[in-house]
Amino acid sequence: MALNLGLTLYSLAKRRESGRDQPRPARPNGALVWMHAPDANAARGLRELALRLWLDDAVLSLITCHDPLPDQPGALVQLPPPDTTPEARAFLDHWRPDLCLFSEGELRPAMISEAALRQLPLMMADAVAPRLPKERDGWFPGVTRGALAKFSWIGAIDEAASRNFRKAGAAPSAVAVTGRLEEASAAKPGNEAERAALAATFATRPVWFAAALPEAEEAAIIAAHRAALQHAHRLLLIVLPDRADRASALAARAEAEGWAIAHRAQEEEPEAHTEVFLVDSPEEIGLWYRLAPISFLGGSLLGQGALRDPMEAAALGSAILHGPMAGSYGMAFGRLGAARATRAVATAQDLAEALGDLLAPDRAARLAQAAWTVASDGAEATDALLARIQALLEDKY
Repeated sequence: MALNLGLTLYSLAKRRESGRDQPRPARPNGALVWMHAPDANAARGLRELALRLWLDDAVLSLITCHDPLPDQPGALVQLPPPDTTPEARAFLDHWRPDLCLFSEGELRPAMISEAALRQLPLMMADAVAPRLPKERDGWFPGVTRGALAKFSWIGAIDEAASRNFRKAGAAPSAVAVTGRLEEASAAKPGNEAERAALAATFATRPVWFAAALPEAEEAAIIAAHRAALQHAHRLLLIVLPDRADRASALAARAEAEGWAIAHRAQEEEPEAHTEVFLVDSPEEIGLWYRLAPISFLGGSLLGQGALRDPMEAAALGSAILHGPMAGSYGMAFGRLGAARATRAVATAQDLAEALGDLLAPDRAARLAQAAWTVASDGAEATDALLARIQALLEDKY
């Protein structure tokens, strides 16, 4: 009775949902897996899983997400429909998915109830904690417990998450600790011939990299570099400004302050006396992460937030320095921080001290290894879930 009352109240609650009346392309023939992510960060593991399903078995996925997602092979992307019974019925009538996979913990009770009536398998990956959509306000007795009871499998990221789901009403036998799904590699490409040539040029010089550096942080980076040079007089700073059109002005400013500059856009090579190597092509960022054992993420100290995904540096073995402003990469910084895989600083003085500490190669290496582990985990969880989905589809097709 509580579930019926709660679902009725939930259906009547004030809603602010998009996705109503959006055009739906024709459903392709064959198996179709529906995956739902509450936001773009949550969709990262699902997108990699969808790609594996397509490449391994030519199984198409439909991914619904509140945020826009890039196109990818083997996946259709739509906004989720409003979570009402009529919209859920229309959605399921059109797409006829073979199974439903949710992520993180967002529950859509009307959709879950309708899918259960059709005996569709309901699964949850990257499960952290159950919650209703953000646009639903109010108290709905029994709704969360009733929705969770319909899931046949819930893959929790850790023991704490598994307890969250069991306490909220999921069947204990349905909850397993699997860790996070694998995400697409964030590693940016880099020209190996260029890397080898520059590595030979740098020889044994210590190197650090300021990635996507905004004007507001230039003084802090230069000050940190000046302080570090007192202890590592051969230290080389590579700077990639946040905008290519700022490179020439930055070069002129540094030269006026007495720094020995080489500017890559002017075909200048970093020589033994070069103190700052200015680069201005974001397409080459993977090259600099490969060459620099330490990287500072621009925008995170005095800007509006980090301008580059920290997983890019993590995937390429560069120890990460950053300020308190995560920007749109809060989840990635959170995962790295929980693994003690970055060095966070609050001020320009902190940055100088942290840089000096990380110039000890063993300390930078430990940080980089921890970050690489975070960036590369999840393969086992994805493989196991992929096998589970394949087994369900084999029974039907």
